[in-house]
Amino acid sequence: MLIKLYPENPNSRHIDMICNTLRNGGIIIYPTDTVYAMGCDITQLKSVNKLAKIKGVALEKADFSLICYDLSNISDYTCPFPNNIFKIMKANLPGPFTFILNANNNVPAIFKSKKKTVGIRVPDNNIIREIVRELGNPIVTTSLKEDDDIVEYLTDPELIYEKYEDVVDIVIDGGYGGLEPSTIVDCTEEEPMIVRVGKSELKM
Repeated sequence: MLIKLYPENPNSRHIDMICNTLRNGGIIIYPTDTVYAMGCDITQLKSVNKLAKIKGVALEKADFSLICYDLSNISDYTCPFPNNIFKIMKANLPGPFTFILNANNNVPAIFKSKKKTVGIRVPDNNIIREIVRELGNPIVTTSLKEDDDIVEYLTDPELIYEKYEDVVDIVIDGGYGGLEPSTIVDCTEEEPMIVRVGKSELKM
């Protein structure tokens, strides 16, 4: 199913329908503030496993992140971190950043691994944030990547739908996506370190 949503005012009926799909184990494709991404409800472990299969990776080795509505429920999945890291995250989120934090025991249970870190995203995109807010918990997320070097990420939602309509339950058309990925910031030590320069520069 292809659903058109507008970031300024996402249709609440459609948001409810998408959340019900996620709660029932569905996989969705959605816009972020960087590239289009694919994800599922963090509480649906079969869906997390399916997401890994779609990406062609073993779940215990999957490099998935979590999309949160804001910083309030991050502590459910991360170990305590210094105040300076919290201030940096607060200054840059919502935004095109993935913050790598030390994971607590909830994360290995989700990914069936010994995973000690987890990536946290709060995208500056009202569509996916409204979905996560209505859902009531984070979603597991991974970027859509193309094998073709010329178009590294798919940007046209209608073409994304053509490719993935038999693979996922819903593709959300939120307009054309970007080509630049998020900036990855490693916050597992006291001082943050840029791992990958992406769409935006980190405000310190």
